[in-house]
Amino acid sequence: MLIPDRTFLRRLVQEYEALRAEESATAAEPSPRARDLAYTLCVSTGTRDVRLALETAHRLLTAMPEPARLAD
Repeated sequence: MLIPDRTFLRRLVQEYEALRAEESATAAEPSPRARDLAYTLCVSTGTRDVRLALETAHRLLTAMPEPARLAD
């Protein structure tokens, strides 16, 4: 399996989780943007279910080293 870029994956997870939290109070169905994010999460993690994709993404993010920071 290809491993997605840490920054890309983190942003994808954050955006999906924030959008779903916002939508859960107002809408029963996910918005088109939430469905697009779920699809991208699944493709990025090699899964077919968004719950499994999120679990996999969180596991990958935990296992990936933080990127090196440049000195000021």
